[in-house]
Amino acid sequence: MISYYRLEVPEAQKFANAQVTTVYWGDNDTMMGKFAERNRTIVDTKSFKNSYIRDAVVASEDRTFYENSGIDFKGIARALWNNVRGRPTQGASTLTQQYVENYYTGRNTGYTGKFKETILALKINRQVPKEKIINDYLNTIYFGRGTYGIEAAANAYFGKSAKDLNLSESALLAGIIPAPNAWDPLVSPEQAKSRWKRVLNLMVTDKMIKPAERDAATFPKVQEKKPEATYFKGTTGYLLQHVRQELITEIGYTEDEIDRAGIKVYTTIDPEKQKMLEDAVGTLPENKPQGLRVAAISIDTATGAVIAEYGGEDYQKIQRNAVTQDIAQAGSTFKPFALLAALEHGHKLEEKISGAGPMKIGDTYIGNYGGASYGQVDLIQATKMSINTAYVRLNSEVGMDTTRQVAISAGYPKDTAGLDQDVLVGVLGSSSPHNIDIANAYTTFATGGIRRPAHIIAKVTDSAGNVLYEADTTGTRQFEEENISELNKALAAVTESGGTGATAGKLGRPVAAKTGSSNDNRSAQFVGYVPQMVTAVSMYQVGEDGSEQSITPFAGVREVTGGTLPARIWLAYMKNAVKDLPVEPLFSYKDKDKENKIVPKEKSTPYQTAQVPSPPPPPTTSRPLIVTSQPAESPSSEESEQPEP
Repeated sequence: MISYYRLEVPEAQKFANAQVTTVYWGDNDTMMGKFAERNRTIVDTKSFKNSYIRDAVVASEDRTFYENSGIDFKGIARALWNNVRGRPTQGASTLTQQYVENYYTGRNTGYTGKFKETILALKINRQVPKEKIINDYLNTIYFGRGTYGIEAAANAYFGKSAKDLNLSESALLAGIIPAPNAWDPLVSPEQAKSRWKRVLNLMVTDKMIKPAERDAATFPKVQEKKPEATYFKGTTGYLLQHVRQELITEIGYTEDEIDRAGIKVYTTIDPEKQKMLEDAVGTLPENKPQGLRVAAISIDTATGAVIAEYGGEDYQKIQRNAVTQDIAQAGSTFKPFALLAALEHGHKLEEKISGAGPMKIGDTYIGNYGGASYGQVDLIQATKMSINTAYVRLNSEVGMDTTRQVAISAGYPKDTAGLDQDVLVGVLGSSSPHNIDIANAYTTFATGGIRRPAHIIAKVTDSAGNVLYEADTTGTRQFEEENISELNKALAAVTESGGTGATAGKLGRPVAAKTGSSNDNRSAQFVGYVPQMVTAVSMYQVGEDGSEQSITPFAGVREVTGGTLPARIWLAYMKNAVKDLPVEPLFSYKDKDKENKIVPKEKSTPYQTAQVPSPPPPPTTSRPLIVTSQPAESPSSEESEQPEP
């Protein structure tokens, strides 16, 4: 009596309520993968149209369940007698005691543990309705085949939901509860059939079913045991990694909650376009350099939804997502931030600027691809030809702090590696963003200045379908429409004949793009867009020790730059991905249709507020210098563009 009143009912064990978190593709309810500590989905068995499974379990495990006090005194005495004679410690568990063991205390073998279990069973039997006990019991116990709870078991054995189990199937599952692995029909068919008959006979004896129902029942056929699913294999593993990362960093779930919550996560990934992107990357020859990594992502500009993503070839071999976790120098994909900063400060595309080179800033030499030197060029030509010297001079006009803030407002994280370097040559792309960051920023360009952060999760629901989270796709205005319209003109010129991104011009519809290549060809970037979709492709190479390496030329390319292999992958994907999209002009301030645009939130991060003040521009040489070799201290940001022939 003292123990009864002093002992409090504890919290349920964590694993007792742990459920599978299921991730789905973006088009329907097709499963992409699972996160789980236990293969369990909790269901309300009281809502089932029939009571076969509840009755079968009661008949098999505890025939006096609805009348007893939660414990079996005769069974306890029998178990104690066996134990004192030196036989293995055992318990005489009623269904309620099994429930206590599974739900609250864990497995008990010692006398103290069994005593505590017995007291708890008495107390819970008085406090908890029998219907709840049987329901929680059915959702908690192990049924074999790695399944916990009746819903997972019904799916594993019969490929159906627990609510659809018939009498025969229910009797089989109830019968094998004491030893589910040993009595699995595929392991021990005779023992399974014997247990099945026993349950049906007990159900007749206890008047749960009629004799005619038992006689009409046939031994159910179970499906083959499925091999343990490896959801993280191949390219899908990278998608699941991205989903898990977003659940934690953007939505607020903990690692533990993801594995136990039993939520349903609906992604934005379009399976057809995902296949197109994988096939496009697959066009690279098999003799590609060892250590070469490719990252690619495609984003729906109307929502910011990630519709396709290539984070690597096989997650089980390399468990780092090239899109969201790896970084590579942006190269000249960074230059448009300086151009937009100039436009927002009143500069015009028609303005001329010197493209002469090489040039020297302090101890740093800056040259153009192929050693070219240009005269006075307008900002469109400077962008089309990706003229380094012109852009360094432009950056000296607007200031690196302003250019940096444009990048942040467009979509670069503030902590992007190398973004805090306050040097004018930073405009050539010495910062190292993730592939998704580049796509994020260019999505802001494609929308006319509205930033809609990329996301891979559309919504999250609980197991009953109640919406717990839904992505906000409204967007926030970051830049004036007039200036973005002008920027698009310059980026469209990049795709024209003679431009560094001429490959994209073969798409056969209005398109804008930018190439990027770091010094020594350690990264090659290509990002381009039509009004409805932005796609970014990154390529880089790592050594066996993880060190950054120059990309080894292959596939008949003398130098792997942004305008070569990354541009080819981009075109191979986009020519298929845009087939179902209407041809539309790039965003134009004059042609925009306000009625069909989502009204964005007001600008929240004005880039004009500089975080780091720019120093005055260093002096440059008055005439081109002849550079015989690249100094070791030169930044790895010099552009090396090679237009696709």
